[in-house]
Amino acid sequence: NSFQHHPTMNAPERALSFLLDEDAGEVKVTYTTDTKVSNAGTFRFNKEDHTVGNLLRMQLLRDPSVKFTGYYHPHPLVHYLNFKIQTNSSTVAPVEVLSSAIEDLSNETDHLITAFTDAIDDWKKENESGVMGQF
Repeated sequence: NSFQHHPTMNAPERALSFLLDEDAGEVKVTYTTDTKVSNAGTFRFNKEDHTVGNLLRMQLLRDPSVKFTGYYHPHPLVHYLNFKIQTNSSTVAPVEVLSSAIEDLSNETDHLITAFTDAIDDWKKENESGVMGQF
């Protein structure tokens, strides 16, 4: 069958797109201060794609101290994002607003998990006796 996986096929291993190579010193995030634009910098997120990029971008745009934010994913076969953040003031650094955005998203995720779990528990309580009573 010509559709079987061949170990000698010229394709990168899938795990390389999401697992950091810590043995080679690969880190998740690096930051470079922008020398041309004030209160700005570029973050490089290794092993991330549009899922995380768009989520962070939208969260950062909610922050009134963020003047500009955007990201680009250079190519589908390259597994990193370049993320640019500029703040309104020199008293608030791009690192601070990114950290705050990540913390806010973490709290929102915790809230969603709790609400979902509570809703499932409520549904089970409401439907448990009805299902058992049918048998």
